[in-house]
Amino acid sequence: MRIIFAAAEVAPYAKVGGLADVAGSLPQALAGLGHEVTVYLPAHRIIDAAKFAIPEKAETRSIPYGASTARAGYPAILRDGVRTIFVRSARIGRDKVYGYPDDAKRYALFCRAVLADLVDRPPDVVHAHDWHAALLVPMVDRAKQLRGSGTAFTIHNLAYQGRTSASVLRLAGLPRSRLPVEARDECNPMARAIASADIVSTVSERYAEEILTPEFGEGLEGLLAQRRADLWGITNGIDTKVFDPAHDPQIAASYDADDQTGKDVCKAALQKETGLQVDALAPLFGVIGRLVEQKGVDLLTAVAPKVLAAGGQLVVLGTGDPAYEAKWRGLAGKQKGRLALTLGFDAALAQRIYAGADLFLMPSRFEPCGLGQLISLRYGTIPVVRAVGGLADTVRDLDTDPRRGNGFSFATYDPAAFADAVERATRRFHLGGHQWTQLRARAMREDHSWTSSAMRYVDLYRAASKARRAA
Repeated sequence: MRIIFAAAEVAPYAKVGGLADVAGSLPQALAGLGHEVTVYLPAHRIIDAAKFAIPEKAETRSIPYGASTARAGYPAILRDGVRTIFVRSARIGRDKVYGYPDDAKRYALFCRAVLADLVDRPPDVVHAHDWHAALLVPMVDRAKQLRGSGTAFTIHNLAYQGRTSASVLRLAGLPRSRLPVEARDECNPMARAIASADIVSTVSERYAEEILTPEFGEGLEGLLAQRRADLWGITNGIDTKVFDPAHDPQIAASYDADDQTGKDVCKAALQKETGLQVDALAPLFGVIGRLVEQKGVDLLTAVAPKVLAAGGQLVVLGTGDPAYEAKWRGLAGKQKGRLALTLGFDAALAQRIYAGADLFLMPSRFEPCGLGQLISLRYGTIPVVRAVGGLADTVRDLDTDPRRGNGFSFATYDPAAFADAVERATRRFHLGGHQWTQLRARAMREDHSWTSSAMRYVDLYRAASKARRAA
């Protein structure tokens, strides 16, 4: 099949969150299965053109944009069997992927630019990701030249829908007719993609069920219920070449499930690097991610003092809500040698945390899939998570399922439930010995590569093509 991806961020070129990891590694897995995959992303200024050998000269097009036009270039590279096209336009490319008042307009132009490049050679399927690429779905649906191209839309996080003024529809070349879920004079890009895509998917089976409920549906549960027959849940995978403790150049020592001695070296190195007391017997908890409500930062903030008082250590890497950043800076100042805090993101340090920590904390309020727990399992770092979304699909509580358990989980979103899970995990760590080594080996041997998920996406694309032909 000829498959088109469109996403705002794609690893390794531009990354803000998990969307980039999926948009970067899933196409490679599909190409490995023999499909022709092309990925479109904006030519953000943060992309290192020299590093990735992105050509300066490229074909350009005049793109309709409201009552006027805009010029866009299409420099392309081939990497790991995937063709990546960087949509270059002064109106789209910025120093950051997100965070500008005109983001909705920028991404509407991005969608129009992708559309313009597809009509000469219609693909089998156009796969758009999250709200930034969402308007591409109704654009393809209305394009006569793309009548045979199926559409798939993946929700990576329903909380971010791209709600904006309905005036953006004129720029996008779409009718202004309002959906029932849209407020007056509003455009909801994600809702429009859900309404018009041949197949709608999200990034775990559990989350596909959760978003049909008021608790997780973010106001779109009714619309999603209407598309229930076409709603798929496919759990994300990870790039097992990048995340591989046996060959990771970023970590202090290599190790695998059969020989875990290198993990002890990684722990000591991480403690030394981050200013923690070098102590093999202290349980070292890792936290990597945004310090925001979705990720359970309120639970982390409430439970952290108890973890430290019980002799544990914390290494935290992330950025987010300024109020929580301030609280964590204050806590770190009082807990030197026990708590290491790095505000920001450092990919290499993240690898070393995954390798050096004993346990990984992820008490999310909601979690469409989550990649942190998958990476931590790969590195033999046992996850402690809330049983929601993809966390519930991938982490099995050891006390509930002793034979298959690979971590610890809790259900009720409150500090007491989270603290209980942390205490159970800490007790297991202190028991140590063969049982702990066996638990880590079980976690590391699990297959969370893209192989099986990619095959399910091929089934999804075939379903989208079939639905388009039937329509």
